[in-house]
Amino acid sequence: MRWLDTYPKEVKVFLLASLVNATGSALMWPLTTMYVFDELGRTMANAGFVILIQSLGGIFGQLLGGALYHRVGVKKLIIGSLALNAAGLFALPFISAYWVVFICAMGWIGLFSSLSLPAIQAFVGFRFAERRAELFNVIYVANNIGVAIGTALSGFLADFSYHLSFVLNGVTSAAFAVFFWFYLSKAEPEQGGVHLAKRSRTGQTGTSTWALLGNVRLYLFMSLGVLFLLFGNSIWNTGVSPYIISEGMEKRMYGLLWTLNGVLIFVGQPFTTWVKRTMARTSNAQMTASAVFYGMAYLVMITMYNYPGMVLAMVLATFGEMLISPATPAFISEHAGGAAPFYIGLSGGIGAVGRVIGPYAMGVMYDHQGLIPVAWLATAMAGVAVIGFLVHGAMNRGREAKEYGLDA
Repeated sequence: MRWLDTYPKEVKVFLLASLVNATGSALMWPLTTMYVFDELGRTMANAGFVILIQSLGGIFGQLLGGALYHRVGVKKLIIGSLALNAAGLFALPFISAYWVVFICAMGWIGLFSSLSLPAIQAFVGFRFAERRAELFNVIYVANNIGVAIGTALSGFLADFSYHLSFVLNGVTSAAFAVFFWFYLSKAEPEQGGVHLAKRSRTGQTGTSTWALLGNVRLYLFMSLGVLFLLFGNSIWNTGVSPYIISEGMEKRMYGLLWTLNGVLIFVGQPFTTWVKRTMARTSNAQMTASAVFYGMAYLVMITMYNYPGMVLAMVLATFGEMLISPATPAFISEHAGGAAPFYIGLSGGIGAVGRVIGPYAMGVMYDHQGLIPVAWLATAMAGVAVIGFLVHGAMNRGREAKEYGLDA
């Protein structure tokens, strides 16, 4: 862990806080379907509807979070959204007996858990501008370590109490809010995007929302590329998972694939670093390389069509994930100037649509035709994403924030 020594103390504290928050979040989300089906005695269709409401809340949260950054201010937005998310989580054990109220609460949690994401990413991009691309990757790794820990703990906690998982998730969200309260209170007015957040109450850095939306070359094709990647990545839940069950394999074989994903995100950093240094030096190139890795993963799944093929496919897909996740916020932070929070939220919201519609579309196809057609669809989505990222790169090559009519 010597690489951590190159970062100031405040970065290390921020990474620790992010890891704890990610651990708390991971305690709940794997259990939502189980809770609705097992504890509440509802159907799987009901469980799917709850996940849909939660996902829609998340999409709206990302869009709203980016738009409110400059109007509300970074401190109020981050702390307020984390606190309201914690309140929703604390309320779940008391309102779960009321089905409609429970559904609304899940939408509330989806909204406020995502509302802070654009603000936090923009804050990092503003405060640590010189190393933001590197830091986005480090935060991504820390969050995934937290997810791995939380997911591992969630099963044990579920055996003891579903409600305990909800409460502990709320505790970590509240603790993250307290962390930001002290962290941002100590920040100098000129640092961390705090002055940017207060600079304009009428619009994003003085530019109207419609004008920002008009800069389609800055965000649209990149966001659509992410949408198609997330659509295709639904194959793991609505293709691979039922295939493993239908083939009579043990369910833990599916869990092992995600264990591999979590381990590889940490130990595979030297490989993705080499890719970035040799073949994909810019954020644009990293997005394109990511889509190529995803496409290769699905082709392997088609040609090998067995569990070892799925293992290799997971390795390739994880490399794709490791390239895309830090690249999109890094690109926006580098090119969007003071309007970065708006575009981070907008691109995140557009991309998340793929995660909402992908499972349903692939589930229907799997029911009628099996895994191979689903894998071909995922491959096609990766191919379309490559085209989207190439178009995005061509339209933004050599441009700076001022060339979009934005503040640098």
